[in-house]
Amino acid sequence: QVQLVESGGGLVQPGGSLRLSCAASETNHEVLLMGWYRQAAGRQRELVAQVSRDEVYNYGYSMLGRVTISRDNTKNVIDLRMNSLRPEDTAVYYCKAVILGVEHWGQGTQVTISS
Repeated sequence: QVQLVESGGGLVQPGGSLRLSCAASETNHEVLLMGWYRQAAGRQRELVAQVSRDEVYNYGYSMLGRVTISRDNTKNVIDLRMNSLRPEDTAVYYCKAVILGVEHWGQGTQVTISS
């Protein structure tokens, strides 16, 4: 049973920074793709950033230039560093991993940007 363990998130003031981490555990297969998505209230889930096992990076438009994703293939862990956060970045952030063509999702972590 694949589990995605998410950490980070919380309340941050506008202009601040935050780091999210996600670890894929209990997998005996290669994790081809890992990434972060987010879903704000009343909106569709959207890509924040993702990285493949061979280090192909893909960033969503909404946070482009303000986020950096990194990956440790030996541990199946990804880190998302977010800067210059805005109130409109408030959302639930979800980790995703693709293993043998199947998508696995974390439970989500709340990120709130407010003064």
